[in-house]
Amino acid sequence: MTFFLQLVVTGLSLGMIYALVAIGFVIIVKCSNAFNIAQGHFVLIGGYLGYTFLVVFHLPLWAALILAIGTAALLGLAIERLAVRPLIGQSELAVIMMTIALATVLEGLATLIWGGEYKTYHGVLPTLTLKLGQISVPPESLIGLMVSVVAVAVLMFIFRYTKIGLAMRATAEDLQVVQSLGIKATTVYAVSWVIASIVGVVGGILLGGVSGVMIPLAEIGLKAFAVVLLGGANSVGGAIVAGIMLGVLENVAAGYLDPLLPGGGFAQIFPFVVMIIVLIFRPNGLFGLARIERI
Repeated sequence: MTFFLQLVVTGLSLGMIYALVAIGFVIIVKCSNAFNIAQGHFVLIGGYLGYTFLVVFHLPLWAALILAIGTAALLGLAIERLAVRPLIGQSELAVIMMTIALATVLEGLATLIWGGEYKTYHGVLPTLTLKLGQISVPPESLIGLMVSVVAVAVLMFIFRYTKIGLAMRATAEDLQVVQSLGIKATTVYAVSWVIASIVGVVGGILLGGVSGVMIPLAEIGLKAFAVVLLGGANSVGGAIVAGIMLGVLENVAAGYLDPLLPGGGFAQIFPFVVMIIVLIFRPNGLFGLARIERI
C-alpha cells in the first residue's frame, strides 16, 4: 500500500506539470481554434533555459524562473508578431501548419545553441523534503508540484476574472464580432502566445529538474495533447483534472506494469492509449463542449 501511495504522490506532481503544459494548448485553442503543435518545443526550450540559468550562471531557482519567464514572454511576442499575426482571419489549418514549422525551427535552435546534448541540474535545486508517514516526496517533485499549483491558480484567475481572459474566450467564439466591439484581436493573440510560451517554459524547467533535458523532451507536447483531448480542448479546468489523472495513472503503470513486461515502456505509451480511447468513445473529452450546428 505504501508503494502505491508513493506512486500516486509522485504521479500527482507529474500530472500537475502535464496540466500546466496542456493549458498552453488550451489557450491557443480558445484564441484561434487551432492546436499549437510547437507547445512541446516550448517545454524543450524551457528545460535548456533552466540548465543555462541554474548550472551555467549558478542562479537561484527564483531568479532562474524570473529570467526564464521574461525570455519566454519575448519568445511568445516574437512568434505572435512574425508568424501568427499575418495569419489572423485565415483558416485553422494555416495556423496548425505554421506551428508545425515553428516546432522544427525551435528544435533546430535548441540543437544549434545547446548542441542537443543531455543536460541535468538535479543537484542545484533547493533540497526541500516532505514526508507523509512512510511516503517521501522527492525534492524535484515537490518543487514541481508547488510551482505548478501556483501557476495554474494564477492562470485560472486570469481566465475567469480579468477582461483579457474574457476577450480570449470571446475571440475563440467569433473573431468578427469581437473586432466589431472594439477589442483588438492582435492584443488577444499576443497575450495568448505569451502565456502559452511561459507555461511551456516553466513546465520545461520543472521537468528538466526531474528527468534532465534533451531533444526528446519536446515529446512531452504529445502527452499534453492527450491531456487536452481527455479533459476537453476548450476547458482549462478539464486540462487540470485530466493532467492529474494521466500523471497518476502513468506513474502507477510504470510501477506495476512495466516490471511485468519483457521490455517495459508501457508507461510511455499509456497516455496515447488513453488518447485513442477518448477519441473513439468521447471525442469532446470529459469536460469539452460539443458544438451543434443546425442546417
